[in-house]
Amino acid sequence: MKTFWKNDSELYEIAKKELFVALVGDVLDKMGYLHQFLPPNIKPLNNDFVLIGRAMPVLEADVFEEVSDSTHNPIMQKPFGIMFEALDSLKEGEVYICSGASPEYALWGGLMSTRAIKLGGAGAVVNGWSRDTKEILNLDFPTFSYGGYAQDQGPRGKVIDYRVPIEIGGIRIRPGDMVYGDLDGVLIVPKEAVDEAFTGAIEKARGEQLVKKALQDGMSTVDAFNKFGIM
Repeated sequence: MKTFWKNDSELYEIAKKELFVALVGDVLDKMGYLHQFLPPNIKPLNNDFVLIGRAMPVLEADVFEEVSDSTHNPIMQKPFGIMFEALDSLKEGEVYICSGASPEYALWGGLMSTRAIKLGGAGAVVNGWSRDTKEILNLDFPTFSYGGYAQDQGPRGKVIDYRVPIEIGGIRIRPGDMVYGDLDGVLIVPKEAVDEAFTGAIEKARGEQLVKKALQDGMSTVDAFNKFGIM
């Protein structure tokens, strides 16, 4: 298979310059991956945010007190559970992607964004709310969530594991899957499908430029589709 990149960093640059999420989603449809978009209520905090990177999944759970003395689970004795360990494990080019909580509190914030930037993280996607919105926007850190809501997770939720498979809206997300998001949604590209999906998307994007030129020159949509097979 022909590829247009040598490593993830080169792929990310091509994706940001030439591609968009809908295009890659269309290619995945043709490949038989028909259910890869996260629910549409997960949106970028800034319409210009584009996110692409490998998934670092984080599993959250609801709790009902910040620290529990009457527990059989040591995680319950730690504020935020193992959230700090999860965040500190983030590697360059990875996306912190979190699920498992009720939509009652924020799962991401400004200080977490600051740490993620230092570690070279590519962005954050949470199946719930984020907070410190102005700070995140000032940091220009690609964050996708339900939106801004200040209620803290401290006495309400804990991270109980990370680098494990999670699900959001029935979409399974494994460590190393590709996460690609823009204004039109967040797409999960299974790691075994990355090469074929993005190669097909690049070819389609470059082909669409030929179609656009043909339409601008007066070709009909029928003739353009018959000639290029793209519309």
